Amino acid sequence: MSERSAICVGEAVVELTRGSDGRYAPGSGGDTFNTAIYLARAGITTGFASVLSDDPYSGAILSLAAAEGVDTGLTLRVANRLPALALIEGGGRRQRHQWTETAPARELFELPGWGGIAEGLIAARLIYFSGITLSLYSNVGLGRFIAALEVARSNGARVAFDGNLRPHGWRGDLQRARTVFIEALKRVDIALPAYDDEAVLWGDPSPEATVARLQSFGVGEIVVKNGPSHALIAADGRMTEAPVPEVITPVDPTAAGDGFNAGYLAARLGGQIPAEAAMAAHRLAAQVIRHPGAIVPRAGAVMH
Repeated sequence: MSERSAICVGEAVVELTRGSDGRYAPGSGGDTFNTAIYLARAGITTGFASVLSDDPYSGAILSLAAAEGVDTGLTLRVANRLPALALIEGGGRRQRHQWTETAPARELFELPGWGGIAEGLIAARLIYFSGITLSLYSNVGLGRFIAALEVARSNGARVAFDGNLRPHGWRGDLQRARTVFIEALKRVDIALPAYDDEAVLWGDPSPEATVARLQSFGVGEIVVKNGPSHALIAADGRMTEAPVPEVITPVDPTAAGDGFNAGYLAARLGGQIPAEAAMAAHRLAAQVIRHPGAIVPRAGAVMH
């Protein structure tokens, strides 16, 4: 397997999006999968760790990854299964309905090939995952994943995490979500949460409170996404705001956070300081929300 600078861990799903004509158009997406694509577009050697099957829909996901330059050497394949399905309703307020209970991605750290996945993570410079990633795995899978993060960090990898919260993924059990997040956060170097998610899960009254809580877990670099106004950065012993350079009425807010995270991590891997990286992240997020769907057509992508 080729050396990967970044590995995104999670789930790629089949998306059916209803258009203005009422018809559904098929596509592929998933929060960490979207971020993997934008990292690869930024020139970062990126792998995606997940599980897919031998069906045509899994094939389409793999074809998209290949076209975008995302390495799927850490994506396991199983037979006679189907990936998760997401139904996305259009209109003024987009709604997402998702079916994930039998998706093979949930078994990434329990299939016979999970040891190879762990070896791949250990060799990475950066490992990125989300709250949705954590919601997929059983306690056994979580234990193996967290153990791999421990070893990877001891080998010099940095671990980045977006506490992307989807309560239905936790079957409404937010106490379990908090317990799992706490164990993960103890192994995180870069936190990229959205404040509205943190307020739901933890009751944080402000982005500053989110920063203080994450720092209590030992997270050294924190960027709190705070809607269309600014991002709050806490790094190197300082707290600063990175204002959104231009407020845009979104065509589609889908994957704005995924694009922001990719823009930030790519800039940091490229040697930019956190404040510069946050501005790069804002610019990419602005491009993402100007287009329908999670992935900006290549002709419209601006990566820096």
